[in-house]
Amino acid sequence: MASQPSHSDLRRAKFARRTPAALSHLVGPEHGTVRLPLHLAWSGLTTFNLDQPRLRMSYYRIVLAEGQHDDPVRYLNRGLLVSLWPTLRTLISRDVREVWVRSFDELARSAQSAA
Repeated sequence: MASQPSHSDLRRAKFARRTPAALSHLVGPEHGTVRLPLHLAWSGLTTFNLDQPRLRMSYYRIVLAEGQHDDPVRYLNRGLLVSLWPTLRTLISRDVREVWVRSFDELARSAQSAA
């Protein structure tokens, strides 16, 4: 008899379905002010100035944690994600981090080069 998947297994599967096929598909904004829809920013701040480091980090945390399939492509930028990853990876859940690192070698390399 097969065992039930753990809560963590289910969360990782959910996040894996939301990742893009390639980091190059992340064509979101690099600068300026962005307003996230309520399905992403449902609690608190909804408008983020990407030119302010703390707001940019919060924005990326929200999109990675709450984003549906098309949201990362629309709201995240490949270059920013890679540059933020060494710090960002410490601020997101283990499940999100593992899925994105497993899906994209470039993120794993970014974290290793910053260490």
